Amino acid sequence: MKAVLFDLDGTMLPIDTEAFVKAYMKKLAPAVQHLVHPDQFVQALWRGTAAMQQNLDPAKTNEQVFMETFIPEAGVSQREIAPVLHTFYEEEFASLRPEGLPSTKAADIIDAASRQGLITAAATNPVFPEAAVRHRLNWAGIDRSSLDFITSYENSSFTKPHTQYYEELCDRMEVAPEECIMVGNDVQEDIVAGSIGMKTYLVTGFVIDRGSPAYKPDDTGTLDDLFQDIQSGTGLFK
Repeated sequence: MKAVLFDLDGTMLPIDTEAFVKAYMKKLAPAVQHLVHPDQFVQALWRGTAAMQQNLDPAKTNEQVFMETFIPEAGVSQREIAPVLHTFYEEEFASLRPEGLPSTKAADIIDAASRQGLITAAATNPVFPEAAVRHRLNWAGIDRSSLDFITSYENSSFTKPHTQYYEELCDRMEVAPEECIMVGNDVQEDIVAGSIGMKTYLVTGFVIDRGSPAYKPDDTGTLDDLFQDIQSGTGLFK
């Protein structure tokens, strides 16, 4: 193995994703209400997100696809709203950190993987700007500089569960899927990586499994189990 890909929300960052998204929307809409009505903004945001999730054009980044749908739906110019969104993600997004986040071995896991000579990537679904990804890494106790790659909507052209997302990241890391391990908590969005030859590790605690399509991970365990496997070079990390 040459690389290990880590999902973020519900995996390295122990949060309830659904609850977090609700809190995120509740805080973001008022931040732009001087430009667009909150109801219209939320509708435009969801449609832009849906466009990213459906896109399979490698010539466009997720950010470009999002803006192409979001801007006309919101009825505001990109020149007007872009600085407001930038300020929100850089400065206000940090306040969304859930209270009482448990400490995990997330940073130790990244360090252990690097010590084993593995390329490390934060393979979070790239529907957020990089600033939002950096904040969530901080909540998990992970320093951005400790990772070789992170995916965000600025640098990705596909989203999970499309296998093109994983293939694109492999190309950037200059490794084959068969040389990678995908670590995640979502059966349909993360463990799908096994269908292109990656080994997969399902982290328990916040498992999401919609039942179909069904994918079977190569290994399962807690973050503590994962840390022990990586540190000792056992399991998938032999």
